[in-house]
Amino acid sequence: MQANRRRDTTPELAVRSELHRRGLRYRVDRPIRVGSHRAVRPDLVFGPKKVAVFVDGCFWHGCPEHGTLPAETNRRYWVEKIGENRSRDARQSALLESAGWIVIRAWAHEDPIAVADAVESALAGRAA
Repeated sequence: MQANRRRDTTPELAVRSELHRRGLRYRVDRPIRVGSHRAVRPDLVFGPKKVAVFVDGCFWHGCPEHGTLPAETNRRYWVEKIGENRSRDARQSALLESAGWIVIRAWAHEDPIAVADAVESALAGRAA
């Protein structure tokens, strides 16, 4: 698992490239602290407009379309691990939203152009 990247994954880079091509600027992997909670680290942060973007990997975050589990090897471990990841994702999204952030969660298999459209739409709806 050490070889798995936390940032700069291929799907994330594709979304970042499309956003940058559109002239949108962001921070990568910037921690956001809400109250006394542990910092949340979205993949992309548009700080002034309070928009946080996560590009979630299908396996690690339990995608309903592509999230698969190993056949037998450590199946119980993986079911618990992915369940914990999904719970953490939901908690982090709720925490950010309660602090006034717009949270966009995209799956790694989603079209980067569609994700960029969603981000651009969220940013357009926010005052600077």
